[in-house]
Amino acid sequence: MACSAIFLLDLKGKVLIWRDYRGDVPLRAAERFMHLLMDSEEEQKPIFQEDDVTYIYVKYKNLYVLAVSKNNTNATMVLLFLYKLIGVFRDYFEELEEESIRDNFVIIYELLDEMMDFGYPQATDAKILKEYITQDFHKLEKPISITPTLTNAISWRPEGIIHKKNEVYLDVIESVNVLVAANGTVLTSEIVGTIQINSLLSGMPDLRLGLNDRVQFDSSRSVVKKNNAIEMEDVKFHQCVRLSTFENEGTISFVPPDGKFELMSYRLTSHIKPLIWVEAIVKSHQHSRVEYLVKARSQFKARSTANNVRIFVPVPPDADSPKFRTNTGTVTYVPEKDAIEWLIPKFQGGREFLMKAQFGLPSTSDEENPTGRPPITVKFDIPYFTVSGIQVRYLKIIERSGYQALPWVRYITQSGGFLFFHSVIYLVLFNIIYFFLLSLLLFLRCWRHLL
Repeated sequence: MACSAIFLLDLKGKVLIWRDYRGDVPLRAAERFMHLLMDSEEEQKPIFQEDDVTYIYVKYKNLYVLAVSKNNTNATMVLLFLYKLIGVFRDYFEELEEESIRDNFVIIYELLDEMMDFGYPQATDAKILKEYITQDFHKLEKPISITPTLTNAISWRPEGIIHKKNEVYLDVIESVNVLVAANGTVLTSEIVGTIQINSLLSGMPDLRLGLNDRVQFDSSRSVVKKNNAIEMEDVKFHQCVRLSTFENEGTISFVPPDGKFELMSYRLTSHIKPLIWVEAIVKSHQHSRVEYLVKARSQFKARSTANNVRIFVPVPPDADSPKFRTNTGTVTYVPEKDAIEWLIPKFQGGREFLMKAQFGLPSTSDEENPTGRPPITVKFDIPYFTVSGIQVRYLKIIERSGYQALPWVRYITQSGGFLFFHSVIYLVLFNIIYFFLLSLLLFLRCWRHLL
């Protein structure tokens, strides 16, 4: 069930650093790993086996982080450890790359020794590791007691933390991803939510978080759909959450790490009405100019306001001589993005705004290729608002000393991938259709008179 060795390799397969934990897999396993990658016609899976050796790897930028095992290991555990290892390295060195590895051999060896023992993951929290493994380790003046932090049941929070003012900040942040076709059909929609906490509490506090009754879970950590219940998927918790209490009582109980961390993440894939609806009509005059008529409409309640709404409308690369007109906000041409940026600082719910733009167009080659046009993108933030309807009912803070702490709760909805495809009306084609319909109407009227 254990990992035999960890390798850090460059893209050519050269071993930059490695740590052998069990001695049952030779160094040439790394060379064999690169041969298997090169010989594979398709992209190799992150977990595969060859000659009784299991290879588990993560490609990060210009590096391969590889774990090998001779035993029947828990592949998911090892893969998760590799991501944790990358996260710790980034926390130490700001960015993980070949140069940072060469400059920090000693610290990396220390981290590999402390994070895994005889092939079994141990401490993976960067905050705890930084207490006794530092980049200036030779300047450490006073010894730090490692054992209580790593061996107790709460390894993510050391004892003796003191804050002058005890506060905890909780943010419910939801990102909305929407893809809308040119005919107005919502192709995909989902909400990706997180509960972020910034804990500034002294001692060893115990927190209990209660959500509104619409959020109902079963023992498998998925949501039971009843009436107007919020149906969540892929619910994940921080390691500090007591899962047994959650499964039995439905309450999120935990001893928080000190500082900022992500308590919980979730996803909803139910049909979502786009909060800001954008329609664009593009009239292309052949070898002359192109005109844009963009309408933006907020589809949330009037008591909420979206801040810093940015609507990016793509334009041809060879467009010039921009002219804009709008009844709100400001419009600018961003040539490096080949787009118009329409900025609306405050967009209240239930409102609708228009924007017109015109560009000179030496050629219409790009506009004549509808498949090559990128979609309209929208960016925004809506404070004090959640699309899913999730709400915090209470946040109780219990500590042995009995101090009073202030909990602060904030809700934020923001755009994730908010994309609208749009159509182009070519003026020549438009005129042909228009005159054809007009002629048909006149013919039908004459025919009625003849009858």
